[in-house]
Amino acid sequence: MIDRRRCLFLVLGTLTAPAVAPTLAAAETSKKGALEFVDPWARATAPGQRNGAAYVKIRNHGEADRILRAEATVSRKVELHTHQVDAQGVARMIEVPAIELPAHTTTELKPGGLHVMLIGLEEPLQAGRRFPLKLILEKAGEVTLDVEVRAGSRVAPVPHGAGHGAHGTSH
Repeated sequence: MIDRRRCLFLVLGTLTAPAVAPTLAAAETSKKGALEFVDPWARATAPGQRNGAAYVKIRNHGEADRILRAEATVSRKVELHTHQVDAQGVARMIEVPAIELPAHTTTELKPGGLHVMLIGLEEPLQAGRRFPLKLILEKAGEVTLDVEVRAGSRVAPVPHGAGHGAHGTSH
């Protein structure tokens, strides 16, 4: 009996894995020249929450580049942001003119660090949904990422005190 169950699980796993794996791999990584964009995601937002953020790991296998701006249809405005800690130790969000992508380095846009700020959401970001995020790079040009919206339990925690100041939210 146990051998039949094991056999059944192996057969089912073999049959379903090829159907699922290509979809996951295609959604998780995009390439543009020497740049590789891995696991673009955003945290789901609560009803009435007007702002959100998007994150991605960027592996640069070539010369230095930088993100000049971003565009998304899910919000009225999109900005490049980072955290800055003041003299009292409070982290605040600030807009940056560009995000540097040094040569042969990995840059991670993540909670508590660099990120793409989505200001004035058209509707809440719902877990399980996806949206396009266009990054405009100085040298590589444009790349559109397929961003997965994730529930709060699947993402890294936000450091204490990491608010958005005048933006009126945290993520």
